[in-house]
Amino acid sequence: MRIGVLGPLLAADATGPIDLKGPRHRAVLARLLVARGRVVPVDMLVADLWEDPPDGAVGAIQTFVAALRKALEPDRPPRTPATLLVTEGPGYALKLAPDAVDAWRFEAALNGSLSALDEALALWRGPAYAEFTDQAWARAEITRLDELRLLAVERRAEALLGLGRAAEAVPDLQAHVDGQPLRESAWRLLALASTPLAARAMRWSRCAAPGACWRTSSASIPVPRCGNWNPTSWHTPHGSFRLPRPLYWSDGTRR
Repeated sequence: MRIGVLGPLLAADATGPIDLKGPRHRAVLARLLVARGRVVPVDMLVADLWEDPPDGAVGAIQTFVAALRKALEPDRPPRTPATLLVTEGPGYALKLAPDAVDAWRFEAALNGSLSALDEALALWRGPAYAEFTDQAWARAEITRLDELRLLAVERRAEALLGLGRAAEAVPDLQAHVDGQPLRESAWRLLALASTPLAARAMRWSRCAAPGACWRTSSASIPVPRCGNWNPTSWHTPHGSFRLPRPLYWSDGTRR
């Protein structure tokens, strides 16, 4: 069993893709996936699926769950307990293997090698829980996964720098800072990747305080000694880079 949430919701088993039925069925499955194995009470499912729950909402939830159980375990004999989407106490929970969900595999790989990080980032097919970005119940998990993805991009860059492969890190880091212009760790890594001494600078620039890391790292970056040098941009063999426009004037007022 494989379930994907790093993009549109999908599921597959050994025989191929699984039909997850209609939007409400998919929402129930996604809501249970967000809970990561914890029980979601029926009344919470009702509140999450409908702003104004209709009469018979509880019965509808039961119908959705029954259809999902049949889709996820098509060979389960009649009247035998479900093993994947189970009833517990006041609600339902998913009991899946640790590697069954792409988001779980992605998170487990964050402390891995360069190849593990490459494989983890390749799991992303689009925005996390792409069909449910406007749902309040999905928002915190989407934000958490998005932050972990940014972290994975930076850890991959660190791995490349440590291996002396700085030039390979620059294009992805440039795209990274373009998308996250206020993320200091991204600028630090781009600056390190852009110096000829990237691997050496990477080894001794690690420290606990981000501001100190930036000051330490930037000290290792060679800069031109000329009167008209612009400190908001610099040029390297890998391309030209420009810092984002400051949001505030020197007196503290917003631009």
